[in-house]
Amino acid sequence: MTGSIMIIISGVAAAVAAVSVTWIVARKRAARREREAADLYRQYFAGVKAFTQAYLLQAPSDEEWLAGIKPKALETARISSRAADAESVTRPPEAAESVTPPQAHRRGLNSAGSSARGLRSGAARVPALGAAAESARRGDKGMPGLGGGGHVGMSGSGSVALTLSPGVSPRSVRRLSTWTRDYLREVALADLGCAMLGVFVAAQIRFGNNVTSTYLALSLALPVLWIAALWLAGAYDVRFIGTGSDEYRKVLNAGVSLTATIAIVSYAVNLELSRGYVVIALPCVTLFDMIARLGMRKRLHHKRAAGKCLHSVVAVGHELAVTDLVTELGRDRYHGLTVVGACVASPGEREEVAGVPVYGGLDDITAAVKAFDADTVAVLACPEMDGIRLRSLAWELEKTGTDLCVAPALLDVAGPRTTVRPTAGLTLLHVDHPQLDGFRLVLKGLFDRCAAAVALIMLAPLMAALAATVWLHDRGPAFFSQVRVGKDGRAFRIYKFRTMVVGAEQRKAQLLTSNDSDGVLFKLRRDPRVTAIGAHLRRWSLDELPQLFNVFLGDMSLVGPRPALPDEAEKYADHVRRRLVVKPGLTGLWRVNGRSNLSWDESVRLDLRYVENWSFALDLQILWKTISVMLRRSGAY
Repeated sequence: MTGSIMIIISGVAAAVAAVSVTWIVARKRAARREREAADLYRQYFAGVKAFTQAYLLQAPSDEEWLAGIKPKALETARISSRAADAESVTRPPEAAESVTPPQAHRRGLNSAGSSARGLRSGAARVPALGAAAESARRGDKGMPGLGGGGHVGMSGSGSVALTLSPGVSPRSVRRLSTWTRDYLREVALADLGCAMLGVFVAAQIRFGNNVTSTYLALSLALPVLWIAALWLAGAYDVRFIGTGSDEYRKVLNAGVSLTATIAIVSYAVNLELSRGYVVIALPCVTLFDMIARLGMRKRLHHKRAAGKCLHSVVAVGHELAVTDLVTELGRDRYHGLTVVGACVASPGEREEVAGVPVYGGLDDITAAVKAFDADTVAVLACPEMDGIRLRSLAWELEKTGTDLCVAPALLDVAGPRTTVRPTAGLTLLHVDHPQLDGFRLVLKGLFDRCAAAVALIMLAPLMAALAATVWLHDRGPAFFSQVRVGKDGRAFRIYKFRTMVVGAEQRKAQLLTSNDSDGVLFKLRRDPRVTAIGAHLRRWSLDELPQLFNVFLGDMSLVGPRPALPDEAEKYADHVRRRLVVKPGLTGLWRVNGRSNLSWDESVRLDLRYVENWSFALDLQILWKTISVMLRRSGAY
């Protein structure tokens, strides 16, 4: 009975695999057809843009038109248009020279001094051409009278040739770039490999070489079931690629769900499965998969740091908000977003904002997406983008599968603190207060002290050896203590291995003019007071190991803001003093994001971000990243 059930399960798994392969092949073919259709669609709009630029921009001004003046240029445009239409009927399609989309942005096209609104008003004066331009602006399938589509070519003499072609329109599906599809394919193969490795390890541990046909069939079916569980859990959602913890949480959810499903099915049909096999296999598969995805994410981050595998973003909002977004996204490339263009509320005469070309105003967003070939639109805090306007934009972007992101006017507020609540027909974003007291803070303190005690015991031989090395170098004290400012402004004495010559504090006043920091901090890349042994200790961050005593005593935490000197704290602005509401940390966001290489403003921003968004999971994440930062010796001097 058990063998028959396992054979049936294996057959179902094989059928699912066959259907999956067929679906993948069909999707690849459909994606190729979509790309071909999108290319033809872009060529059509490029031709329409050239067409309107060649003729409609020559329309007279409002004053000339109202005065009854009919310039010769407009009449010439009409004659040329009729001649081009006649030529396109008799001329073969391959004879027309394809027009590539201009690389300049929208404002560069208005060389005749006509804005987008002027273009539309000028187009309205010529019924046939105006309808064509308005159709192109709306993104319709084709120009009137062309049967739904067309390819526009331009000859060397400047005449426009329209070649008839079937009407095409992009499907309203999420548009995946080539690198995204390739990455998801690699992730799926890695998931399959991890599942096969996990069931092999479980079979060897539980049965050795005595694997029965029942468990052989289960081992063959489990990798397919694992892929299905990941897909149902949303582990292949492109929104979670390369950043955040959601990807790992979904993998963990898939492992728990699949384990529960197998247990329920086994109990329901009275299937006698080895609990040891299941308990070993599924945790191993989940662990291997998370490690594999971590490695693939690190490789993706390296590619993004080199300018590859990035999502192109069109930023929408006021100039100051666009500048902040460009600056924020430019600090780290691992998130995979890069701003390629902007549509600002008041375009004016500016050609760029923070080095990003300005395409136009809020009415030109859809056209900007096509011009820059962007796959994401980021709408920043902008009163002009009301609900009706934003809904219309979402409908337009739906046609091309372009992602829409709305950034609220909140800085450094993490997702767990925000909740979307529909109220009275309105969508309200509720922001919770940061967790600065209560049980979670008690748990954090308990974890800090226990971890510090364990670390002190394990590192005691190393710390004794380092203390002896510092003392033998110049026969000076091995430890250095200094007063720092802790939680709520309370002073405490911090302990470190001495890395400078004896009496270094008295020589600080002589070096103030050589300060490499741009704020209240005092930092020298090549400090003459640092000893030879101290330079090595600083490079590997070993000089800070005695601060574990401060963590154990409760003056500091493992993770927190940088501990400040009293003279630094006196210079704090009101908003900077917010960093004193928590204990300073042995490590923190400031360490894993650059440490001494950070500017003063950036260091303050990271400390405040931690204070506003701290959680136990964030502390564990920072501790994990600290290990790699110490091994890379990043920002340590």
